Amino acid sequence: MNKVRAKKHLGQHFLTDNNIAGRIVDSLINNTKQVLEIGPGMGVLTGLLYERYADSLFLTEIDAESVAYLTEHFPALKENISEVDFMKEDLSVRFSKPFSIIGNLPYNISSQIFFKTLENRNLVVQVVCMIQKEVAERIAAKPGSKTYGILSVLMQAFYDIEYLFTVHEHVFSPPPKVKSAVIRFLRNNRSSLTCDEKMFFRVVKATFLHRRKTIRNSIKVIPYNREALQDSEYMKMRPEQLSVEDFEKLTLLIQNNPPIEKE
Repeated sequence: MNKVRAKKHLGQHFLTDNNIAGRIVDSLINNTKQVLEIGPGMGVLTGLLYERYADSLFLTEIDAESVAYLTEHFPALKENISEVDFMKEDLSVRFSKPFSIIGNLPYNISSQIFFKTLENRNLVVQVVCMIQKEVAERIAAKPGSKTYGILSVLMQAFYDIEYLFTVHEHVFSPPPKVKSAVIRFLRNNRSSLTCDEKMFFRVVKATFLHRRKTIRNSIKVIPYNREALQDSEYMKMRPEQLSVEDFEKLTLLIQNNPPIEKE
């Protein structure tokens, strides 16, 4: 098999530039022995990764044609290739020790992949991936930025994010209609939040859903004692002004001041 046909419904855009592939692989910090590549396609990253990680490299690829290509070109990795949808894969079954993720991710499901990474943050200590440039900028954005949003806060709560470099369209086959970027997540020291995690996620999502409104107006959908928090500085702010720590404190205030039940 000489080539894999890129499939639009899988969001496949194969990287063709070996120099870019080298830069992506070089961006992996050697803090784990095991590496999972998501969507290896025709293996432009796989070959370089195999040189470094050998049988500690694992692949997840949903496309049967790509799996056949990879099995033919990397026969030593046959047992390490999982032909499955990454979103349905149970990572805790496949990996018992911390591992890193790398890949040229399908742009249409990159956010879903990041939420799954969050769910498995005790296993996933690092992610190096290529995604749509706008999404990368959003995740790496700092408080005060117009692009700072839900993914910024949730990912930065548990990972140190670094925007590494921009990748232009002409290095792909077929070329995407947008620019791409390589970004790195490194697991930080926050083992848990100082507030209820589900409530934290709910507060972050509620506030950014109406990002032009003040916090007071955007969290009306969440039950809490409005009177008790009416003088809080957070109520006058907009979500992009709050850091991860601020969102933790805001969530704690909401938790500790439940609505007063009327008799």
